[in-house]
Amino acid sequence: MTRTDAPAARTDALHRLPVRAALPALARALDDHGAAVLCAPPGTGKTTLVPLVLAGLAADGPGAASPSAPVRRVVVAEPRRIAARAAARRMAWLLGEDVGGATGRVGFTVRGERRVGPATVVEVVTTGVLLQRLQRDPELAGVDTVVLDECHERHLDADTAAAFLLDVRAALRPELRLVAASATTDAAGWAHLLGDAPVVEAQGVSHPVEVVRAPPRRPVRPPHGMRVDPALLEHVAAVVRRALDEREGDVLCFLPGVGEIGRVAGLLGGAGALGGAEVLQVHGRAPAAVQDAVLAGGSGTRRVVLATSVAESSLTVPGVRVVVDAGLAREPRTDHARGLSALTTVRASRASARQRAGRAGREAPGAVYRCWAEADETRLPAFPAAEITVADLTAFALQAACWGDPTASSLALLDAPPAGALGAARAVLTATGAVDAEGRPTDRGRRMARLGVHPRLARALLDGAREVGARRAAEIVALLSEEPPREYGDDLAAAWRSARRGGDAYGARWRAEARRLEGSLRVVTGEAAAPAGRTGDTPGAGALTDDAAAGLVAALAFPERVARARGEGAYLMVSGTGAELGDASRLRSAPWLAVAVADRPVTAASARVRLGAVIDEDTARAAAGALLAEGEEVHWSAERRDVVARRVARLGAVELASSPLPSPDAGLVRAALLEGLRAEGWGLLRWGADAAALRQRLAFLHRELGEPWPDVSDAALLERAGDWLGTELDRARRRADLERVDAGAALRGLLPWATGEAARLDELAPERLEVPSGSRVRIDYGGEQPVLAVKLQELFGLQETPRVAGGRVPVLVHLLSPAGRPAAVTADLASFWKDGYRSVRAELRGRYPRHPWPEDPSTATATRRTNTRRP
Repeated sequence: MTRTDAPAARTDALHRLPVRAALPALARALDDHGAAVLCAPPGTGKTTLVPLVLAGLAADGPGAASPSAPVRRVVVAEPRRIAARAAARRMAWLLGEDVGGATGRVGFTVRGERRVGPATVVEVVTTGVLLQRLQRDPELAGVDTVVLDECHERHLDADTAAAFLLDVRAALRPELRLVAASATTDAAGWAHLLGDAPVVEAQGVSHPVEVVRAPPRRPVRPPHGMRVDPALLEHVAAVVRRALDEREGDVLCFLPGVGEIGRVAGLLGGAGALGGAEVLQVHGRAPAAVQDAVLAGGSGTRRVVLATSVAESSLTVPGVRVVVDAGLAREPRTDHARGLSALTTVRASRASARQRAGRAGREAPGAVYRCWAEADETRLPAFPAAEITVADLTAFALQAACWGDPTASSLALLDAPPAGALGAARAVLTATGAVDAEGRPTDRGRRMARLGVHPRLARALLDGAREVGARRAAEIVALLSEEPPREYGDDLAAAWRSARRGGDAYGARWRAEARRLEGSLRVVTGEAAAPAGRTGDTPGAGALTDDAAAGLVAALAFPERVARARGEGAYLMVSGTGAELGDASRLRSAPWLAVAVADRPVTAASARVRLGAVIDEDTARAAAGALLAEGEEVHWSAERRDVVARRVARLGAVELASSPLPSPDAGLVRAALLEGLRAEGWGLLRWGADAAALRQRLAFLHRELGEPWPDVSDAALLERAGDWLGTELDRARRRADLERVDAGAALRGLLPWATGEAARLDELAPERLEVPSGSRVRIDYGGEQPVLAVKLQELFGLQETPRVAGGRVPVLVHLLSPAGRPAAVTADLASFWKDGYRSVRAELRGRYPRHPWPEDPSTATATRRTNTRRP
């Protein structure tokens, strides 16, 4: 069908699209700069009319190309498959044509499906397909314009494709035109990225949308991991019913994921429970027929459309007058330390909330029911997190390496990839043989990149095919690329059997993906297709059972998740992370598991296994061979409280075998003993009273005089253990050896012998002090101030308080009664004799009459005896 054959309704639809008014400015921007940022609200035609005009297929209306204008090839990149198919079908409808085929001028290519023909001028692709095409043909031969649609969503593939396209414009094809199309006005960053490209704004036709606050009456638990409080889903279902009663038109309800959509659909019941309204589900996994039915509009029956964020901006859902927003979204998160990647449920951003609300005002005034309190609005993030800042970057790192920039340092990106995440990604690529030590892609890595799956799955497909055959490897990897429904269970091999015999939507998608993967594998390896009924071309590939094959391929994909049992239902992964199976899992008795899918709830110490396969130790060793290590392990055992020396074989954190080590390396033993001293403290050594006193004296001198007197705190002693324990530490082999070390003798090694100051130890911090009675009384240096505890009568005649540290520090005198009990404390003896002595004398003289109590103690003779000696 030609343009002149298009029905009048379709021609009118082209003329009515609001973006038409912005087309002259867009044309000037592309002519002058070669790039532009187009900001246009959903429904304005930025996804449908703009590509047709840029291609010269829409001839009428202001700003459109003339009938004689040359036809240009346009590629439109969408973030999702459902959006790519819908955009292509809408453009074909506007032209009065079918998608693809022999004469169709609009086609699409998504993973596993391609509908283009020789006449195709506008091709809609996913950003993933665009990346693959750029890697094969960086010049994009024959393409005049690339439109990156919905770039505000900040998907990683879109950011990467934009960076590659800017490289192409700079080095290969400066005439290639780029349009970054956004549904929001937050376009400054993109304009700067595109070389200060002009920003062209199109005004949408928007109708007023009333905001209705509908928070739950009772508190609900916040989301964590993939879990959403069932009470919130019950509330959302109730709000949908309320909206049906209070408003006209179809209802579009936003929920975070497929599971929540299914649960809310079940709570709503059938059409009979909703006054005849039909419940439809829109998400990336929905059958194409259901997606098409939703996007085609209603046929007189009122509809409730339950959708993920895919319906925020990429798709138009006709007939919607009411939006119910649960306020949640799903974003990727990666735990690099544990090797776990998963989607997590988060609060939707304010930008997303505005996008969702706008869906109610596309065709007429509408309303949005927000299932959260107005006070919570300010706590919402302004925009969704850019995927490059939170996601697993392994696929990105491989793309960058194959593009020729392993560090991604020269790529024009709105947000730089986090260094830690990029380092972890490169480590995975190195371990799988995808890149060399410098980060450059190997031939194997280039083959992995061409398979169109995550590099982990590409490794499993390449290596697994040699063991189990191309077809079976492709089928298992297809299961791993899209997690099977929960009703399939957590046993990967059982899920494989269910998918083979299942007639559900997942089974259909799985079979299509398995065929695609097998075909891609044979293309990159140069193999011929296997005859029908055979599992592959590798001799012996069918020898493994399905259970063994599933386990091997899963272990190849996720070697750091290989796990060994350490209790009923409990496992330790080679990454060092604990893992647990559900109580009803049939895998609980397996000695080894290949964990394919796992997540770790926020409050849990262990990961939860959602999909795994039974393997044996040989398979574990083969799949995770890069983590296999054997060597001497000498460490301090907290359990035994002693040095343990063994020869150990480990697979990552999992111990496979061990034997005693009779002659461990002396350096390792020394390090283990120091580890024990840190853990147990210096009580491991033999500390007599003299040794403890010496340490207190040295601590006092270091505090009061500083260097060269040594710091003898725990931390300082550990740091200088080699200086003062010296040969004692070198000779020790176990705890018992430490217990024989004389700490006092060793400690003297720290004295400042080299400067000669060591000889002044007894002068500056005397161990004992001779008092007037002739007694030599020990000084206690354990407190803030040195303490001299002595009977009062032994200090008679002493005019001044004794001092230490070269006369700098007075001792604190504890004056004792004749019975040795505290009577007074003073740091100024002269003042005490003058003022304090009288009260002490009055109190104690009657109690101890046989001891001297002179009127003037400062001139009396000190004594250790009583006044009268009895026989």
